[in-house]
Amino acid sequence: MVEYAAQLDDVFGSLADPTRRDILRRVATKELSVNEIAGPYDISLAAVSKHLKVLERAKLVIKRRRGKQQFVSLSPGAFIGADAYLDFYKSLAIERLDNLERYLREEEEQR
Repeated sequence: MVEYAAQLDDVFGSLADPTRRDILRRVATKELSVNEIAGPYDISLAAVSKHLKVLERAKLVIKRRRGKQQFVSLSPGAFIGADAYLDFYKSLAIERLDNLERYLREEEEQR
C-alpha cells in the first residue's frame, strides 16, 4: 500500500508541471531523442534531463540508449494506477450528481 501511494505521489507530482505534461504529450505519439525533446523549450538541456528523471522515476517514460543518444517513449500502462485512483472519485462524483438530479426531479414533481 505504501509503495502504491508513493507511486501515485510520483505520478501526480510529475503531472503537476506543465513542461513535463508537454513532454509526455509529445512522447506519447512517438519516441524522441533527448535533444528532440529539449528543442522547443527555452531551458537548458540539464533542466530537460531533470524533468525526464522525474518522469522516469514516476515510471511514466522509458529511456533507452542507442549509440550515444538516449531516446524517450511513453511507458506502456503508465497511467493505470492513477486511472484506477481517479475512477473511484469519478464514480463517487457521478453518484452524487445522480442523487442531486433525482432530488431536484422529486422536488419539481411536488410543486
